Amino acid sequence: MSTLAHLRLRVLAGVLACGLSVFLSTAHAVAPSVVIPVDVSGDFTKIDLQKALAELPPGERWLTHLTDELLPFWTTPEALGTPLGNFPTYRCNDGSLVDPANPCPEIKNADPAIVNLSRDYVRSKSRQIFAYGVAYHLTGEERYLLYARAGAEWLIAHALDRKHGGAYSWFEDGRGGPAVLQRTSQDLAYAVTGIAFLHYLTHDPRYFKIVADLKEHIFKTYYDRDWDMLRWVREPNADGDTPDQKELVSQLDQIYGYLLWSTPTVADPRLRAEWERDLKNVALTMREQFYGDTYGLYWGAITHTASRDLGTGHTDFGHSIKTLWLTYRVGLLTGDAGLVEFAKPRMYDIIRRAYLPDTGSWARGFKPVAPGSDRWTLDHDKEWWSLAELDQTTATLALVDPGFIAILPRTYDYWFKYMVDHEHGEIWHMVNAADNKPDLTVPKQHSWKNAFHSFEHALIGYLTTQQLRGAPIVLHYAFASQPAPGTVQPYLYTARLESDNTGEPFADPALRAYRRAELTFSSLR
Repeated sequence: MSTLAHLRLRVLAGVLACGLSVFLSTAHAVAPSVVIPVDVSGDFTKIDLQKALAELPPGERWLTHLTDELLPFWTTPEALGTPLGNFPTYRCNDGSLVDPANPCPEIKNADPAIVNLSRDYVRSKSRQIFAYGVAYHLTGEERYLLYARAGAEWLIAHALDRKHGGAYSWFEDGRGGPAVLQRTSQDLAYAVTGIAFLHYLTHDPRYFKIVADLKEHIFKTYYDRDWDMLRWVREPNADGDTPDQKELVSQLDQIYGYLLWSTPTVADPRLRAEWERDLKNVALTMREQFYGDTYGLYWGAITHTASRDLGTGHTDFGHSIKTLWLTYRVGLLTGDAGLVEFAKPRMYDIIRRAYLPDTGSWARGFKPVAPGSDRWTLDHDKEWWSLAELDQTTATLALVDPGFIAILPRTYDYWFKYMVDHEHGEIWHMVNAADNKPDLTVPKQHSWKNAFHSFEHALIGYLTTQQLRGAPIVLHYAFASQPAPGTVQPYLYTARLESDNTGEPFADPALRAYRRAELTFSSLR
């Protein structure tokens, strides 16, 4: 069972016949709705696209969200670690460090699946590197690149397993663990994330070698030819993980954590072709082995027949929409029309079921109408990462089907109004739908919640909004040398490069090997 399985048993999925109501209104008023796709067999209401565009927050709102609502929580001395780059796994909701002898209530009362104060997790540090990389990518401020580099160098010095390969999952009393074959393939995927994003920004061959070595270790160690999938673990571990587990996230987070947006940076044609084959094979494994037509969702695990059921961990809207979104992007990257055409209608279907027009927000899955009941209904409570994935997928679909723009002002408004901690910054883990108040029994930062999802949400919000509004997409890189042609694209999208303003080296000695580069893109797709 994955680390979050106990917490996410509340995240349930099922089927409910309902249309996607797109409200052409302000974020708080309820107006007549239309259904996407629009039924044109008779009279129908045309989507007012100009009105929807006018209501879409501008790209600058995403930059303000980043600088004023996210970064304050992540730029304090407590967040940056001692030494700089040794980012802590846990902090209290006010950003202070946790006192193990007297932990703050949100840490003390948290589910043990997400808080184990004896462990300092590599995945948390790696995800924080990603966040600082995004901050530099969007603002060009040198200090954020310094923070990302410091985190990457700390991981390189301490988290890589020089003897057995791969990376540790966590540290206990300063010692890396667990044993090499007891590490989950998901943990290893996120160990790659931070260094991979630093390579994406710099194209530094030193970082690329580490990414490539980790990727090779994961696929050689965990891929099972008989199962045609990546295993969860190869040996039992102390957390109860067993080698017979067949987990969706073992596959999914290889694509999501690094491989999809790293593959376009690969200059070697033979290696790039290999990585593209791996992307396609993993996407096909998820499609052929994990997707269930009964409820139109991916099963979180397929270890046993009983695993393929509602109420099981990771069988929810968030994991399913993310899997479809990434399958769609893999198909576009590799030219596999079958993956694209499989994913598109199923993304539409989940968005229809998950969108809640009365509140302009997303459901996270399904739950029994009462304990023990065989009747199921939408679970309206809000889990931060699931809302982010649904927003990101909807914004991606809007690039080719702009009717989806009409949803985004409302879901974005909910995010900005209710999901943000307006006092200390960052995003709440859970917001209760009954009163739109945060669930304070779950901390904002823990072993499975760092800055990764909230910063990716800001990045994709900016990228897609600029394209939808016809505005230039300005991104900042820090190249070690001139990148090979065709290896620089905006995150997991493709776009036309309009201008390349590569400037002088950075002032800080730690960044002297890199040059500032401000790139402007258009035609994002």
